[in-house]
Amino acid sequence: MASTLHDVAKLAGVSIKTVSNVINDYPHIRPATRARVEAAVAELGYTPNLTARSLRSGRTGAIALAVPDLGLSYFAELAASVIEAAEEAGVVVLVEQTGGDRDREIELLRSPRLKMTDGLIFSPLGMGQDDVARLEVPYPLVVLGERIFDGPADHVTMQNVEAARAATELLLESGRRRIAVIGAHEGEVIGSAGLRLRGYREALDAAGVPFDESIIGYTTLWHRSNGARCLHELLDRGVEFDAVFGLNDTLALGAMRALQESGRRVPEDVAVVGFDDLDEARYTIPSLTTVDPGRVWIARTAVRTLLQRIEAADAAGPPRLLLADFRIAERESTRPRSA
Repeated sequence: MASTLHDVAKLAGVSIKTVSNVINDYPHIRPATRARVEAAVAELGYTPNLTARSLRSGRTGAIALAVPDLGLSYFAELAASVIEAAEEAGVVVLVEQTGGDRDREIELLRSPRLKMTDGLIFSPLGMGQDDVARLEVPYPLVVLGERIFDGPADHVTMQNVEAARAATELLLESGRRRIAVIGAHEGEVIGSAGLRLRGYREALDAAGVPFDESIIGYTTLWHRSNGARCLHELLDRGVEFDAVFGLNDTLALGAMRALQESGRRVPEDVAVVGFDDLDEARYTIPSLTTVDPGRVWIARTAVRTLLQRIEAADAAGPPRLLLADFRIAERESTRPRSA
């Protein structure tokens, strides 16, 4: 039979209340008493009854994280950072994958499964600005990403325009003038692709370099195969370019593979920049220059903000927009031609 709170108390020689205080990390417990209780818990293999605790406290000790696609390295690494931050706070994370489908995202927001959690960190991809009212939900919510702004929930995101402008400026400062873009979305203004393309264009305008639609590669999903396909399409059209800005790292890595297959040297013939600073960007040959958009900060801030909302309940205050700092991680794929 499973051990009970009473069993732990008996073995440790303390009251049930003391055991409960130790398990709930009550601060005013003598170290020797805490050690006896923890030893008894370990010896008996006691596991707290989370259902009973939830009924008493009104909380589950769990939060939900919803992302579009764990097959995309960015979201996998984001999820790992969220889980790590939550574990440090003594909270577990239930992960949902929406596929970036608008209907599934809307369904998730009202899913009865969320009753098993105290709040949601939500990264929509299918929903857009017209869906902002759907974020009016009866539980704590933190929104990530660039699909919905000025909503009723806290929003933790990155500086897409500014970071993309800085990445493009790096290429311009190294003497590149024909900078192709891989991963643009037709007609998008709000969203990662639209915002990053805006930053790219702002950098060109400031440098007096004309924008050329012919070197913009459009796609839908941001996978390596799409990056390679877009790059091959540019080569097949015979357009000239001396740099590539992949709107995320996986696109940039696919483009870099296509360049190497075509006999172009990176960075001697074509410099390449990505966006996201995935772990694998450090280990490609050549290593990939990329934007670190503050992913770890975003994950930790989202967890901290959600837990603050859970604690504050109705007295939480107005929604906040929290922006991550970014940096350019300059590596071998953009070494200046004079180097």
